[in-house]
Amino acid sequence: MPHAIQIHEPGGPEVMKWEEVAVPEPGDGEVRLRQSAVGLNYIDVYFRTGMYPAPSKPFTPGMEGVGVVEAVGSGVKHVSVGDRVAYGRNLGGYAEVRTIDAGFVIGLPDDISDETAAAMMLQGMTTEYLAERCFPVRKGQQVLFHAAAGGVGLMFCQWASALGAEVIGTVGNAEKAKLAQAHGCAHTILYKDEDFVAKVKELTGGKGVPVVYDGVGKDTFMKSLDCLSPRGTMVSFGNASGKVEPLDIGILSGKGSLYVTRPTLMTYTATPEDFRHSAGRVIEMVLEGKLKVEVNQTFPLKDAAKAHIALEGRQTTGSTVLLP
Repeated sequence: MPHAIQIHEPGGPEVMKWEEVAVPEPGDGEVRLRQSAVGLNYIDVYFRTGMYPAPSKPFTPGMEGVGVVEAVGSGVKHVSVGDRVAYGRNLGGYAEVRTIDAGFVIGLPDDISDETAAAMMLQGMTTEYLAERCFPVRKGQQVLFHAAAGGVGLMFCQWASALGAEVIGTVGNAEKAKLAQAHGCAHTILYKDEDFVAKVKELTGGKGVPVVYDGVGKDTFMKSLDCLSPRGTMVSFGNASGKVEPLDIGILSGKGSLYVTRPTLMTYTATPEDFRHSAGRVIEMVLEGKLKVEVNQTFPLKDAAKAHIALEGRQTTGSTVLLP
């Protein structure tokens, strides 16, 4: 029988168990994949800890991966047995073999490797909706992105730069600053050594930025509001440091009639059509050389706990891939 990581109760990395699992035959509109690479993302931690409740227990975490189609259910027309496909929004990724809704897989060109594809889907589609649909970045804008050396951060720096924006990014150390700069980040702020609000005001001539993209959460949210120009938009898309505290919305008027949104990839790829649009744009950007995916760490899938420890300890840069 194939193996998968199973979580029976929420908790620390130690709750992830490598167990034999039965994989169902694909039903109507489904395909079964034998996976070759699986992406690691912070949302996996949220599910593991119970911050995001899983639909059932035990469950298999993981939201993106690459595999070859082993079987197809009825009604599936756009992929066939033997096709190499990727996905980026369906729970159950930490597995050697899995069944998945065929509407949310997309075929891959031969010149994108398994590891690159596994690392680019969720983070790449997150970047796509942030930069092109949630707050569409325009040429000449200065924008602030927290954790610019992380997986989404490195992709966003490249994507926004390709659109003509000037990215200001916060990072944890000088090494991460160099990495972000190498991927298109125009200005880096060492948030442990500098007041990022003061630095943003300095870099923008006191005006602030029209948008802040924040996947960090609790530690950065309130100060990020002070980085915005009047009628600016706060895009809070993650909780790496913990949940944002309840907000008195009156604060937004006092700081300049600000907007706040809490988007998710699930909403922006809710239909197969939205998914194909987003995933297609990621593939397009990679093939055009505008988006280079940095896979800087790999772990055996059975050692997913070690990967989570590294991710939560901020010991990773770029993307991390788990190999079945």
